[in-house]
Amino acid sequence: MRIYGPNGTTLGSPAGSTRRASSSGFSLPEAPVAPDEPRSVAAPKAAGNIDALLAMQGVEDPTERRKRSVARGKGALDVLDDLKIGLLSGNLDAATMHRLRDAAAHLKTSSGDPGLDAVLSEIELRVEVELAKAGQF
Repeated sequence: MRIYGPNGTTLGSPAGSTRRASSSGFSLPEAPVAPDEPRSVAAPKAAGNIDALLAMQGVEDPTERRKRSVARGKGALDVLDDLKIGLLSGNLDAATMHRLRDAAAHLKTSSGDPGLDAVLSEIELRVEVELAKAGQF
């Protein structure tokens, strides 16, 4: 049985005949021992194309995805509160409506948690209703 290293060369070669002058000394083999099979040295294999690397980086942790979804939901609720305050005070500005449109666009992604997704869809519905009432949707 042969054991090959990572670059295809053998890790161990058969022991050649060594000349022993005495039992306490070290000696080299008489002739250099050639490996049984000559192998060409190849370049290391590539890890894959860029798509595979990007796909590996795109793998999300479910808890991180849930945290981002909760943050998006809180952000949308904050914008709805700003809208309510603007409507009650009579100072509704275009920036609030723009933030509301952005919040609606970010609420469409799934968090992976059915309960959280249900709450986020209710927030999204409320945001869309407010946009429709303002004529912005």
